[in-house]
Amino acid sequence: MELVVFDLDGTLLNDASQISAFTRETLNCLTRSGIAYTVATGRTLHSGQQIIADHGFVLPHVYTNGAIIWDPRLESLSLSNYLTVSEATHVLRAALREDISPWVNTVTEDKQHFVFHPSSLNSVEKKLLEVVRSRGGAHIRPLTELPADARITNISMLGDAESIDAIRASLANEDHLISYAGVAMENKHLKWVDYHHSSASKGDALNVIRQQLNISSLICFGDSDNDLSMFRVADESYAPDNAKDFVKAEATAVIGHHNEDGIAHYLRERFNL
Repeated sequence: MELVVFDLDGTLLNDASQISAFTRETLNCLTRSGIAYTVATGRTLHSGQQIIADHGFVLPHVYTNGAIIWDPRLESLSLSNYLTVSEATHVLRAALREDISPWVNTVTEDKQHFVFHPSSLNSVEKKLLEVVRSRGGAHIRPLTELPADARITNISMLGDAESIDAIRASLANEDHLISYAGVAMENKHLKWVDYHHSSASKGDALNVIRQQLNISSLICFGDSDNDLSMFRVADESYAPDNAKDFVKAEATAVIGHHNEDGIAHYLRERFNL
């Protein structure tokens, strides 16, 4: 069995964070042709599910850069590579020292998503909070209510580049942590950073799915540093033209831009759809 795996933001999605009509029909063509596909994204479980709902993603999904595997057929959640509150303490302290509000994402055994954050938020963070609330599906709580036994999938932050870089520098020697960062979509003068347990990666999660489904070949699409782990376990890996240069360098080939349905056009040619 061959499995096609998509990153979402910057890859399958356009700049509006949507699956275009052309890409939607291409996914339908894959389904009709019996070609298996799934998603491996840095998005949280609820955020990712809202994007791909009704687009034929029936096989196990990878969320939060490998911290979560969700099987929609069985409605089962696998969460093994999470941060404990103790392990996350240095991240929270480093953020608060720089006056950056950490967003702590947790998932309970019954698949409920809780987001914990400090009470003091800047204007950008307040807007982000409203976006999270408007999406629904996540329970918003003060950081002071974070349970001692919480299972933390990731800690996200948004702030000026100097503060984010200072946080990353202060945590650089924490072996149990891995971080990904980039320019914020909300404001190009801001940066975001996302912290996970170092044992969580898209590549490791896909190896689990490969064994579960007896996958003979993995074909992966991605554009950023959090996709490199799945490129390294894939049989073929493709980067859209908008991908970071070092990601393109590790890809089997570079294809069309994500805003021009590059992945969909490649799939139609590859599989004669």
